Amino acid sequence: MSGVPSLSDLNLAATLPVSFLALYACLLMIVDLFVPRTRKHITAGLTMLGLGIALVLALLPLAGAARFGDGERAFGGMYIADSFSDGVNVIVLITALLGVMVAYNYLDRIQRQRGEYYSLLLFTTLGVMMMGAAGDLVVVFVALELLSIPLYILSGFRRPQEASEESALKYFILGAFASGFLVYGIALIYGATGVTDFEGIWAAVEEIVAEDASSKYLLLVGAGLLLVGLGFKVAAVPFHMWTPDVYQGAPTSVVAYMSVAAKVGGFAALVRVLGSGMVNFALDGGLVAAWQDTVWLIAALTMILGNFVAIVQSDLKRLLAYSSIAHAGYMLIGVAAAGSAPVADEAARAVIMYLMAYAFTNVGAFAVVIAVERDDASNTGLESMRGLAVKQPLLAASMAIFMFSLTGIPLTAGFIGKWFVFKAAIAADLIPVAVVGVLTSLISAFYYLRIVWYMYFESGESEAHVPVPLAWAISIAAVGTLLLGIFPYLLSDMTHKITLAFGP
Repeated sequence: MSGVPSLSDLNLAATLPVSFLALYACLLMIVDLFVPRTRKHITAGLTMLGLGIALVLALLPLAGAARFGDGERAFGGMYIADSFSDGVNVIVLITALLGVMVAYNYLDRIQRQRGEYYSLLLFTTLGVMMMGAAGDLVVVFVALELLSIPLYILSGFRRPQEASEESALKYFILGAFASGFLVYGIALIYGATGVTDFEGIWAAVEEIVAEDASSKYLLLVGAGLLLVGLGFKVAAVPFHMWTPDVYQGAPTSVVAYMSVAAKVGGFAALVRVLGSGMVNFALDGGLVAAWQDTVWLIAALTMILGNFVAIVQSDLKRLLAYSSIAHAGYMLIGVAAAGSAPVADEAARAVIMYLMAYAFTNVGAFAVVIAVERDDASNTGLESMRGLAVKQPLLAASMAIFMFSLTGIPLTAGFIGKWFVFKAAIAADLIPVAVVGVLTSLISAFYYLRIVWYMYFESGESEAHVPVPLAWAISIAAVGTLLLGIFPYLLSDMTHKITLAFGP
């Protein structure tokens, strides 16, 4: 019978950003009960306050001003506090802050201003932070559900609008199906190794590979099922089918946040599980992980399908949905590169850099869609961008920045993200998938720059509604996109301490 864990086993100081936000989210739900329906700006303000404090707590270790945990374990080894989890925390907290800014006036416009929106957003943010710090497969599963269930609810927040309800139902059904694959994969990995913590899995894999034990096949199937479960969350091909319908039907403010937060959580878990716990799973005397070829093939298919299908889209939300699928492919290149042990840490840094760049860029792009969208969720076609530069020059300039960044044009954050991901792929000798990434980036220029063409070179009667919070969100996203592109050392300094490997 296990004993009661001591305070040193819990090591709560190492979990301070996450523990604070968990407590704050629970308190916010209670406080919101006493906030009148007509004054929900108070709840929104309190949400931003809590996120701001949590962001400061997450930034302190990266700035070197404080260290709550440096590779330390908490909750009996189930929580890892290190530079990787710090990076994940910063990305998702910035995303959540921008998500609150874009949501407040949008919820007013669609007459859905409810305090529970902000509590649900906090719980999803908490789930992402836990996935980044997970040291055990059980924590990955619990964190994934904490991330997902609020998003299912938020996707249907425009009920009784049929499209919103349909998107929530599709997301829930397919999400539950994917969770089943994840749990089955965890069970098989446990069956092969006898443990669920990543360090224990690493040690067990070392033994399995050294002895060429038959349990390696069980481990291989388990890793494949786990990849299916997390592949759904990051919208990788062929687990992407939910993405365009959910993005189009869900409230746009939810999509702006969800498109980044879900990817941050999913890729954080993939890097943790594959890039550290199973990086040494090499079969037949090979030097790279057995799962590497599968991941880079999925990455190539994801980039190809996402970019080619985006070309024919006429709705901005569906176009950005397929764009999101394509960018999942670019990030999967980094995950595949982590399958080469000498490159694992560099690949993890590249994924974090890409996620930071993607956070500013994608939230900003959806914020512009919110500005042109009408209250009844119409006017999201490409034609809604015609002539936008004439009536809203700053809004059009911001959208152009976001499109350049998504394309990967130099002096934008998107270019820096792709540079480091491709660099990691080349270091891991994954030249073919790097070439596919470069070629599909060229293809993506067609549909991204077509939006810029509509804004600047087509005449039209574009309408845009840009209240102050939304304007601030777009401005912060645009400045962040440019700053990270012009001063890439901001990203490299944040990630240079990231290490994942166990053992020597």
